[in-house]
Amino acid sequence: MGETFRQSTFGLWTRYIRILALAQLQYTGWILGLLPSLVYTVTDPLDALLMFDRFGALGDWTASRILLVYGLALFSFGLAELLARGIDYFPLLVRGGDFDRILLRPRPLLLQAAALRFHLNRLNRVVAGGLLAGLCLRAQGARLTAANAAMLVLAVIGGALAYAGVMLIAAAVSFFTIGQSELINLFTNGSYQVAKAPPQLLPAWLRRVFTFAMPMFLFTYYPAAAVCGWGGSAALGWLALPLCALFFGAAVMLWRFGVRHYKSTGS
Repeated sequence: MGETFRQSTFGLWTRYIRILALAQLQYTGWILGLLPSLVYTVTDPLDALLMFDRFGALGDWTASRILLVYGLALFSFGLAELLARGIDYFPLLVRGGDFDRILLRPRPLLLQAAALRFHLNRLNRVVAGGLLAGLCLRAQGARLTAANAAMLVLAVIGGALAYAGVMLIAAAVSFFTIGQSELINLFTNGSYQVAKAPPQLLPAWLRRVFTFAMPMFLFTYYPAAAVCGWGGSAALGWLALPLCALFFGAAVMLWRFGVRHYKSTGS
């Protein structure tokens, strides 16, 4: 019975996503909606390329090394947005009282929240991040053995969980603030922008924030360093998924705490 329930739950999530995707494809100009996001995503790394072209490498840090870390962060963030975008909109549900309707449905609340939104233009980040990471791995001369490929795949999955966890934390906070805090952007959009800077050159406090509070460097820098041979312990590259999964689990617990203390805001 438990297995049947899990299958039906996953099936419901895929149906949600499919319906939302098909609804967007009904508009004949849907492809034009992808262009602004595509242009921004493609041109976003240009500032780093121009800086390196003007001033050269920063010690061992070349443009391809920086953009590899950035590409992994962008790919992970794109996956989280693509598959769990609804969580990012959750504070709006709390403020408008729409969460009351979700509570009445006999399905997991987290699944319903995650599948509330789906935007095709989020594919741009996934594709651009994957292509950028692949090109930079080639430029770095990385050997993509089975172990290295598995490490990168697990790191990206861990990164998607970490970003989904940050969105969940924002959703949990909204139960008490009845609104959305812009500070959360520091750990979503802000975090993959931080990936354009060498971790060793960042202030120590900021490096600790994006290693422990928001474990971005765990699923970007350390796996990339292990695969490309930049030094350091390869074991840190394998820690990305388990530690990010723990981070996501803690976010889920915080979100459930918020659900237990939810008080309807009305309409």
